[in-house]
Amino acid sequence: MINKEVVINGINRSLVVGSEDTLSTVIRNNLMLTGTKVGCNTGQCGACSVIMNGKVVRSCALKMRRVPDGAQITTIEGIGTPDNLHPIQMAWIAHGGAQCGFCTPGFIVSVKGLLDTNPSPTREDVRDWFSKHSNACRCTGYKHLVDATMDAAKVLRGEMSMDELAFKIPEDGRIWGTRYPRPSAIAKVTGTTDFGADLGVKMPEETLKCALVQAEVSHAKILSIDVSEAEAMAGVTKVVTHKDIKGKNRITGLITFPTNKGDGWDRPILCDEKVFQYGDAIAIVCAETEKIAREAAKLVKVELEQLPEYMSAPAAMAEDAMEIHPGTPNVYFTQKVAKGEDTAPIFDAADVVVEGDYFTSRQPHLPIEPDVGFAYQNDEGKLCIHSKSIGLHLHLYMIAPGLGVEPEDMVMVQNPTGGTFGYKFSPTMEALVGAAALATGRPVYLGYDYYQQQTYTGKRSPQFTSVRLAADKDGKLLGMETDWTVDHGPYSEFGDLLTIRGAQYIGAGYDIPAIRGEGRTVCTNHAWGAAFRGYGGPEAEFPSEVLMDELAEKLGMDPLELRYKNVYRKGSTTPTGQDPEVYSLPEMLDKIRPKYEAAKKKAAADSTDEVKRGVGIAVGVYGAGLDGPDSSEVDAALNADDTVTIFTCWEDHGQGADMGTLGTAHEALRPLGLSPDQIKLVMNDTSKAPNAGPAGGSRSQVMTGQATKNACELLIEGMKKADGSFRTYAEMEAEGLDLRYHGKFTAPATDCDENGQGKPFCCYMYGVFMAEVAVDIATGKTSVEGMTMVADIGKVNNFLIVDGQMYGGMAQGIGLALSENYEDIKKHSTMRGAGFPYIKQVPDDMEVMYVETPRPDGPFGASGAGEIPLCAPHPAIINGIYNACGVRIKELPALPEKVLAGLQAK
Repeated sequence: MINKEVVINGINRSLVVGSEDTLSTVIRNNLMLTGTKVGCNTGQCGACSVIMNGKVVRSCALKMRRVPDGAQITTIEGIGTPDNLHPIQMAWIAHGGAQCGFCTPGFIVSVKGLLDTNPSPTREDVRDWFSKHSNACRCTGYKHLVDATMDAAKVLRGEMSMDELAFKIPEDGRIWGTRYPRPSAIAKVTGTTDFGADLGVKMPEETLKCALVQAEVSHAKILSIDVSEAEAMAGVTKVVTHKDIKGKNRITGLITFPTNKGDGWDRPILCDEKVFQYGDAIAIVCAETEKIAREAAKLVKVELEQLPEYMSAPAAMAEDAMEIHPGTPNVYFTQKVAKGEDTAPIFDAADVVVEGDYFTSRQPHLPIEPDVGFAYQNDEGKLCIHSKSIGLHLHLYMIAPGLGVEPEDMVMVQNPTGGTFGYKFSPTMEALVGAAALATGRPVYLGYDYYQQQTYTGKRSPQFTSVRLAADKDGKLLGMETDWTVDHGPYSEFGDLLTIRGAQYIGAGYDIPAIRGEGRTVCTNHAWGAAFRGYGGPEAEFPSEVLMDELAEKLGMDPLELRYKNVYRKGSTTPTGQDPEVYSLPEMLDKIRPKYEAAKKKAAADSTDEVKRGVGIAVGVYGAGLDGPDSSEVDAALNADDTVTIFTCWEDHGQGADMGTLGTAHEALRPLGLSPDQIKLVMNDTSKAPNAGPAGGSRSQVMTGQATKNACELLIEGMKKADGSFRTYAEMEAEGLDLRYHGKFTAPATDCDENGQGKPFCCYMYGVFMAEVAVDIATGKTSVEGMTMVADIGKVNNFLIVDGQMYGGMAQGIGLALSENYEDIKKHSTMRGAGFPYIKQVPDDMEVMYVETPRPDGPFGASGAGEIPLCAPHPAIINGIYNACGVRIKELPALPEKVLAGLQAK
């Protein structure tokens, strides 16, 4: 131990700490200054940034022995407070810089360090600074963070006032369709939002810390588990194994389709008979400290019999491959698509036929906040689980039978969440902390490190896709044939639902009269397949959008004009035979055409022998909802002070559920004349709010938005007097009228049949993407120099929130196209190793243009938002690479060595 005298936020502190403790640990655990976040814990993300003696440092990588005595340290708490914001914090709010908010304190501290030393930075100076200090953001796409920094600098130089940054409510009082800041913005920019690990630091003293005993192989029989040495270690309360779990010890996959050959009960909470993938949990050590728990976990002896590891779909489909789940074939679900006439004669007679084979990779979600959660039994004896779940009621029903708990005896709560991008559509640690709390009778806390985040959470399922297109000589599409194979890892949850996305979205956006195809879901031993933004759309639309460019080349047509000729118009139908709800794609292509033509001329002019430039285009489509008659429920209540409370489980993984709820409710409640601050939100606690359904598939703004609107309209109707005025709370109570109203919405949609035909979604989203790329001929390295998107997501609830979704989604598309992967378990287990796109990989030249076509079935004309920006930026980039240098990449990501190999093969 050492004694350190330091000055933190202007206050002298005398600290007794371990010399090997990190500065971030001391700041958070000793001083309880939890505004400083810890993400990767290896200095790769910048979430832990503080200023020490005038320099920005990453506190997670700085040992206390290296902190000089008398060091002047500034954390986010020393920059501004909720009632006294710093200009940087105000600018962050104004530009929507805090989405999930987990990286926000680190960025704001970093900007403070920049502006203290360079009060007049250029945009490139800001980007260089963030790159130098490894400030990473997965949500925003970075452009808004640079915008915020530039405006903060103006305020500090006296060229702009704080008041100019503050949002002004329009004279009509309406906030729908404006840039009103999200309710959580102030807490996020000041570091006062308590995420899971922050709450963990503040748990009751009797809380046990958990560590997992995990598999270090991908497929094995478990012969024995010996916990005796670990349980004998001082400070260890219990080592929980499958024997301690009272229920089925399985997480149900809630099988969607009756033709699925599995039963859905294939994922153990704690492995009992077999290990199915690397990282599978075998035991949970519960101890007084995290350090003791981790040390004790090393003492648990697990004897295994190694089995063949099938790390890809082709390997698991081989004739000699064993069944990973005995009794269930590795190919456990098949989905056909059959629309229109038989395609064989069409292809035989077609003027032009093109075909290709494509592969989309096992993209990791790469949130800055690692997975975290805790559990306890409340005073009513109910098991309460707090986590990053984005499907609270869904997860409750998935894990309750496995734990042996009745659903009514369980409560699920979502903590403020540092991004999930879909991986938390699957339960991860919820059942683990639940099992530990039940087995020990004490509160328990479990926080993953970043290695565990990478190796023991789900990933985008890789997909092998073959597509054929037939067209006449004028470019009119006549038919399509498809075949796709989904590598869904070892657990079946939502695998069938993902596979049907191939039937729905390969070729989406185009009027193709005849389609035939088949897809399948395959069980493997690689990472389990989890939802990821776009959920099947990026996998399905990549092959058809690249093949459209190949068809354009064969026809001698411009790729944009070929798309313009074939996109949905009145009379067109989707691949599932559905009439599109709007026909805005021609207008969207018209909107981007002038910029596209200018970009092509610029690329030709700027290309050199060393660096070739090109422009790529792509169309994206995605449905807003879960298939068929998806539904959602929300309550609205009148309060004693005549304000209104909305009770909802619209889960928030950074996309802005609080603002989605507030914007929708405020618009619905306009007859009452309430200001936004007179609408209270009670969110994401199953004991307080009804089942809104999971926050995935871009369903929430449509489904939960409509349920919110319905609840508010019922409340208004209940308050209305005969003369058209409204009762007060006191009058409602005096008349014995209901004060709380239940809103429900069910989508007017139908499930797809065995041929993939139906009306699965009532609202869709549409996007047109343009990428401007540069290829270094010597190395094959591709840089994206510009991205443009035209988006039609219906009427926009809040532009500040939606902009963040569009720009952030495009940035993730750049990663999917060029760098991101989780194939090599060791190499890809860090942010940098997995190809995380930092600010220099994402262009500053990004633009989003909107075409707001009202949706008949959306609340106030809105559709969803979150999935569409990641559905087709990657094929636009890949098409741009080909147009730059003549290399067509068909297997993602387009690493430099792949492009270089293509150049050398020419």
